[in-house]
Amino acid sequence: MIRTVTLDRNQKPTKEQIRQIEEAAKKEIVFDEDSPELTPAMEKAFRLAAKNRNTQRKTNIS
Repeated sequence: MIRTVTLDRNQKPTKEQIRQIEEAAKKEIVFDEDSPELTPAMEKAFRLAAKNRNTQRKTNIS
């Protein structure tokens, strides 16, 4: 289950939200056909794509 919460930049998470995050961190990641474990090559490509995206964001903000 995925939960999405929108926080204001200055808003602090509640104790309940922190507890939920801590509980989720203890759970094992389950991979399946819709969300397979990444190979080292896939991880490298993903990191490069994120780096390029972040570089583009910085360029567009200026």
